[in-house]
Amino acid sequence: MLAGAIVTEVSATILLRQSDGLSRWLPSVLVVLGYGVSFVLLAQVLKRGLAVGVAYGIWSAVGVSLVALIGAMFLGESLTWVQVLGLVLVITGVVAVQSGTTTH
Repeated sequence: MLAGAIVTEVSATILLRQSDGLSRWLPSVLVVLGYGVSFVLLAQVLKRGLAVGVAYGIWSAVGVSLVALIGAMFLGESLTWVQVLGLVLVITGVVAVQSGTTTH
């Protein structure tokens, strides 16, 4: 479910660019639906017991990383080595947060 939340959030974010400031109706509707589905799935992950800090950390870090990579690979956006280092640090931080959690 967390993977589904990430995929739908990333899809909605990429579609934001296609929506032209939410002025094109089809991409705009897909953006709203994508974010809605993503939040519902994230809420279900939390309901099943994953800590909010861990779930949100994974969701946001993987989402940011995927959007940045998709932007660089398919949308003609730049991705500098400093930005790549930043993404590595974000992912490392999420791993550290997840590693520090205790199970009951």
